[in-house]
Amino acid sequence: MFKPRLIPCLLISDEKLVKTKQFKSPKYVGDPLNVVKIFNEKEVDEIMILDISATKKNKAPNFNLIRNITSECFMPLSYGGGINSIDDATKLFDIGVEKLIFQNSFYINPSLIKDLSLRFGSQSIVISIDLKKTWNKKIKPFFYYKKKFFNTKLEELFKKAYELGAGEIFLQIVHKEGTRSGADLSCFPKNLTEFPLPIVIAGGVSSLKDVKSYLKIGADAVGAGAFFIFKGPQDAVLISYPQEVYNDQYLN
Repeated sequence: MFKPRLIPCLLISDEKLVKTKQFKSPKYVGDPLNVVKIFNEKEVDEIMILDISATKKNKAPNFNLIRNITSECFMPLSYGGGINSIDDATKLFDIGVEKLIFQNSFYINPSLIKDLSLRFGSQSIVISIDLKKTWNKKIKPFFYYKKKFFNTKLEELFKKAYELGAGEIFLQIVHKEGTRSGADLSCFPKNLTEFPLPIVIAGGVSSLKDVKSYLKIGADAVGAGAFFIFKGPQDAVLISYPQEVYNDQYLN
């Protein structure tokens, strides 16, 4: 039987591990290598790392840092940030990254996605789609790099990702990111389970109840950051991973 995944999603900026709220005001929370070692000990399903400074500053991936991380990482690792060429992708796969996460290229250079999926296989390509509330509280796809909303339906973006050869979708709810304020199920179409690609949903997770809520509407996996990093009302930094995850029945 398929086992759902619960994935720590870590943000890196200038070689530091940071946490944001709604992708704003990065807060330093530790050294990425140390945090990866902790997650190793907790035997997490897999891990996602996004370098939010690489794209913002138009930099290539920090290959030395990623190499150091993969040398310490005993679980599957997905990486996104600053990947702009087949050469970038090849280097990342060579140093141990299992999946590559794309958002910018999905919107502005889709041929790169197609080329990479043909060369490395669809299982190695993840498309990241942000969802955000507009001023009038409608929820639309949002291209964060260009600060631009799309009127395109989510189903159409899924179809585009599938046609380009991607193997997974990573949906991030921007207005929930880093808040630990609970799941937002209003963002998604009712037929989410009908789409052929695995879907990871992240945003607002505050408990295993929120994880279950996302899985019940059709997510194949749930990602979270603040849920694993902060504790208490003062956001004390304490890296954790729920022990209940190791019970195969906890999400049923």
